Amino acid sequence: MTEEELTNAPTPDPSEVNEKKPKGMKTFGLVWVGQLVSVLGSAMTQFALMIWAWELTGEATALALIGFFTFAPLMIMLPIAGSLVDRWNRKRAMMVSDLAAGMGTVVIFILLNMDVLEIWHLYAIGVFVGTFGAFQWPAYSSAISMMVEKKDYARASGLVGMVGSVAGIFGPPLAAMFLVMIGIEGILMIDMLTFTFAISILLLVRIPQPPPADDLQKGIKGVFKDAGYGFKYIYARKPLFGLQMTFFTFNLISTFGMVVFAPMILARTGSDEVILASVQAVLSVGGVIGGIMLAVWGGPKKKINGLLGGMIVAGIGFSIGFGIGQSPLFWMAAGFLTMLLMPTLNGSSQAIWQSKVPANKQGRVFAARGVIAQGASAFSMILVGPLADKIFEPAFMPDGSMAEQFGWLVGTGPGAGMGFMILVSGLISTMVAIIAYGVRTIREVETLVPDADHGEEVDGIEAADMEVNSIESESDDNDEAEDDDLSGNAEAKPAVDIEAEPNEEDKEA
Repeated sequence: MTEEELTNAPTPDPSEVNEKKPKGMKTFGLVWVGQLVSVLGSAMTQFALMIWAWELTGEATALALIGFFTFAPLMIMLPIAGSLVDRWNRKRAMMVSDLAAGMGTVVIFILLNMDVLEIWHLYAIGVFVGTFGAFQWPAYSSAISMMVEKKDYARASGLVGMVGSVAGIFGPPLAAMFLVMIGIEGILMIDMLTFTFAISILLLVRIPQPPPADDLQKGIKGVFKDAGYGFKYIYARKPLFGLQMTFFTFNLISTFGMVVFAPMILARTGSDEVILASVQAVLSVGGVIGGIMLAVWGGPKKKINGLLGGMIVAGIGFSIGFGIGQSPLFWMAAGFLTMLLMPTLNGSSQAIWQSKVPANKQGRVFAARGVIAQGASAFSMILVGPLADKIFEPAFMPDGSMAEQFGWLVGTGPGAGMGFMILVSGLISTMVAIIAYGVRTIREVETLVPDADHGEEVDGIEAADMEVNSIESESDDNDEAEDDDLSGNAEAKPAVDIEAEPNEEDKEA
């Protein structure tokens, strides 16, 4: 594949680009089922490997680093992935991500069977899977905008959110059962079958493509320039920027508690994976019920209320349930109520963005969203493990430095220090959402930013959009000759060969 084919916007295929959105949600439903099965297999693998890593090291740091080495490259790659997604076929971009995850599972399976699997292998595989996983979210999110009607955005987002919850219900218990019956190797084989199923579904369905954006730049340098477009797009719209900075701050703080959630339960229960699996399953039941409620209800009319209200409930519920709570029943009850509103939080956010951003720009903008909202989590993951193992856990031992002051609140002994981290991070996260609701620019985002299909722009946003485009094109004249040299004869191939130009219908199937 030449560089021009890789980077330039594809020539529109009328059979795809001009195809109307499918009536109802049938196409989306088929893709959703495929992703559900694949994520369920991945959840089983993640649970099994988490238990393997905990038994090998007994440290929260190891578990945090597994997450970091998957998450950090995903965040780094997201802007480039978003730029390419707006050039590529969305469906094929999703297949790349699924295929990479499957390849990672295959490598772990081989190393395990050779009896040479080590903890650093999981770090390395996490980097590979995270790099290609960057394509999944912007491609899937923008594909949903083409598969369902605007009125169903929140419902579709609720169903997407249910995927993780359903996997959370069945993944850990099934993994705990299969660990006894067929071991980690058997779980990995199941995971391989599930991602094969997901890719097969994508091969069978037809997803309409949006018309190519007219502001995509040519050449390799154009890809990197367009990688920054999403950030400029968001920054030029102050309400959207404020909304994303809220997510940035919320995730930066809440990650300090989320990462030690599983190690805290294992530490408090003597490494009882059955209790951990049960707690995760009950939390996921709350997520599934919340997702069903959102799919039927459609979410609040004013989506920002569902978003910020969900943040407040999540912060309070998580801090009390897992910070102060010290028994499985308490964890389950508080966690269930917390997760019940999580689909409304995420679904409301997604509905706002899908209605405000044109479909042919969503790859770049949604990638920037991911970096802003989630990038802070990668930084937190580096610090969480050492803070838990070296500072807070020793401080909450019976004779520790913080046991006397706060032991009455979170207890003492193994897991108490991590419980204190969860408590503090949850309460501060709640304050972030409350403060955001007091800012009019954020609270009125749905009014201040017009819908993508709205003919008029308000509050100077049209001028801001023109400014973004002018920033993007300002250096084109200076770089045009260099870009032409880059795209003239040179050839470049991505890790997985994806045609920029859609194939005929028989090749789609």
